[in-house]
Amino acid sequence: MSITTSYSLCLTSPSLSKTPQTLTKKSFNLSISCKLSSSPSSPSSLPSLIRNEPVFAAPAPIITPILRKGMGTESYEAAIEGLKKLLSENGGLEAVAAAKIEQITAELQTVDKPAAAFNPVERLKTGFIHFKKEKYEKNPALYGELAKGQSPKFMVFACADSRVCPSHVLDFQPGEAFMVRNVANMVPAYDQITQTGVGAAVEYAVLHLKVENIVVIGHSACGGIKGLMSFPYDGSTSTDFIENWVKIGAPAKAKVKAENGSLSPAQQCTLCEKEAVNVSLGNLLTYPFVRDGLVKKTLALKGGYYDFVNGSFELWGLDFGLTPTLSVREVASVLHWKL
Repeated sequence: MSITTSYSLCLTSPSLSKTPQTLTKKSFNLSISCKLSSSPSSPSSLPSLIRNEPVFAAPAPIITPILRKGMGTESYEAAIEGLKKLLSENGGLEAVAAAKIEQITAELQTVDKPAAAFNPVERLKTGFIHFKKEKYEKNPALYGELAKGQSPKFMVFACADSRVCPSHVLDFQPGEAFMVRNVANMVPAYDQITQTGVGAAVEYAVLHLKVENIVVIGHSACGGIKGLMSFPYDGSTSTDFIENWVKIGAPAKAKVKAENGSLSPAQQCTLCEKEAVNVSLGNLLTYPFVRDGLVKKTLALKGGYYDFVNGSFELWGLDFGLTPTLSVREVASVLHWKL
């Protein structure tokens, strides 16, 4: 009895029939089929597969699958070695194999990989390392001065919204702006009982840091203002803090509703985002040390509006003066920047 061995390389998806003659180019599978003949005198007889599936060099009873750790890697390496051997024995297949490998590589590169889980500690760590290397260590003079104290020119009231950081939008450097951020960038009126947090910040900025400008900055798509415009304020509440806080801007809501009630809710919100800034500027006038700074011309009040949807910034000033009858006169001048 003699044994003859034939090799075949098939490309694309696995597809085998019962005889080698029906092998198609729909499989990418290295297979070795064996033919057993009763005598050497019958080489022309048709070969037949021992099994209805490919085997590696021997019938199934000799090959027993063993599942163990790392088997996937070993199977991959065995397939690569088999491909190398096949290519060395069939010199004309290099181009076909190379094209197929290139196709498989391209397909693997497009497979969606699962996103890595967000690691907050690692994010904070890498963020500080970047700051330390790119900013702190490259500006020793600046940080050396900051170690001695601060003398900012601006006090800024801005929204806590993560999209509108003033240092990013206005390129403030460390030590340049004393900031207060809260929902909807509100400044409440002077109140020594319920608004001590904001009051302390204003007092410290004006009397101790001696800032020269207080800027209240509103912004587009403000969730706090949207809440202000939609809350019914009929005695019922759906939040623990938000409704009571944003109603500081109630005069702005009333003005927009009275003058522009026919506009869409979105348009009314945009108008209220700016009017609420003016309400906060007016509330700043209730702080005696703010009024004193305005009278002495050591302090200026400004309103701003950042539209991050269209990439624009508006700035307007509030000129404060006293008439002989000691009434407040407000004159607004508007500057508009759009980059």
